[in-house]
Parts: sequence; structure tokens; C-alpha cells
Amino acid sequence: MILKKTNDPFKRILEAEGRSITIMVAGEEHIPYVDTINKTIEEASHARGTGIARRTFEYLASKIKEGKAIIALEGETFAGFCYIESWGHDKYVANSGLIVVPNYRGLGLAKAIKKLAFKLSRKKFPHSKIFGLTTGLAVMKINSELGYRPVTFSELTDDEQFWKGCMSCVNYDILMRTGRTKCLCTGMLYDPAWEVKGHAKKTPFKVFKKWLRERRTKGGGFNLFSGKFFSPLKFRKH
Repeated sequence: MILKKTNDPFKRILEAEGRSITIMVAGEEHIPYVDTINKTIEEASHARGTGIARRTFEYLASKIKEGKAIIALEGETFAGFCYIESWGHDKYVANSGLIVVPNYRGLGLAKAIKKLAFKLSRKKFPHSKIFGLTTGLAVMKINSELGYRPVTFSELTDDEQFWKGCMSCVNYDILMRTGRTKCLCTGMLYDPAWEVKGHAKKTPFKVFKKWLRERRTKGGGFNLFSGKFFSPLKFRKH
């Protein structure tokens, strides 16, 4: 797999297994792909048995018109997509709807799309915290490489419009039963302030996996700056 840069800082060419896939910021000429994008998202959601927030044609088209979406094409064939959402008066940004067509998986395409979406987010919202929710270890690994760290849901946006987007997820009832404190998804966050404060060290992927194991068994928390998990037993009062 070779990922080539171009003269456009927001355009990459992925060459793998005899294929050449262009990854770029979507423009209005890509709006006809929206139905295909939604269909691909829906099929992936059913296959995983987990949720990917569904959006209307108009909503995704608006993201494309605003220059807040990344699309991947092999020629004119759709291969992958991701879009940017902002919440809480632009205090928080999410790279949402990351999807790769099954025939293009295993090529490193998801990683390439995610990295370009992250770069675009940093340009458009340089002071915003970038967060995400996912059930996939592959996405968690990509996020860890970008500087995300696992966090509790309380550290994510409290914007009601964001959480309403979870209503289309098959696991929404779990989210509501727990008072929006946990679900099958893991919350991840990148804070640009970490770089200013000298805490920009990236969290090793093995820490994410430990976070998941501990979270599923005995609860606990995560120290963002030490990168270490702590058990609630250590803080129990006697």
C-alpha cells in the first residue's frame, strides 16, 4: 500500500493491489453519491449489529456543500466517506459516518480517510476538541495514532442535537437506560490544548484495549495525562 501526496494538501492517492483510489474533500459534484453513501452506511450497520447514526440526503448534501466531507473514489466508483460535524457552538467536532465499501476494505483506506478528515477538522476548527464514538477496534487504533484518548461520555459534548443522532442506533435504549453515561461505544477525544500544555503524547493502542477490558468488567476511569487506567477500588473510602 502506497499513499501519495499531491499538490493539494487535502488530496491523497492510495495505490494498493493494482488499484488507485483518490481521497479528497468532497465537492458539489459528489452530491449524486449521497444515496450510495447512505445505503453503504445502513448495510454496514446491519452487518455489525451496532449503530451508525443515519442522516438524511439533505443533511449529507449540506456537509458536502460546506466542504466538510471526505470522499474516496476509484475513478467514478464510490469507495469510502466521512464527514465533519460541530457541536456546542463549535467547541466540539466529530468525524462522523466513516465508511468503506466492503470491496475496498483491507487496503488501509479507512485510515487514510480518517487522517484526512482529522487534518481538515484541525484546519476548519483549530481550537475545537475532536471526539468520536465507536465500537470498532480498527477505528480505535487509528484514533490512537492521531492522538485521541479514551474518555468517559461526560467529557464529550452535552449538545442535545448530537445525542439525538444516536436515536437511529440499535443500541439507543442502552444509552438511555444508563443515563447517557455508557453504551457499547467507546468515547474518544483529542484536545488541541494538550499540545499547548505539553501533554501531546499519544496513547498507545494497548491502553485502549485495556480500557475496554476494565470498562466491561469492574468500571473505573482513565487518567488522560498519565495514560494509565485506574480502578475505583483505589479510591474507596474506609
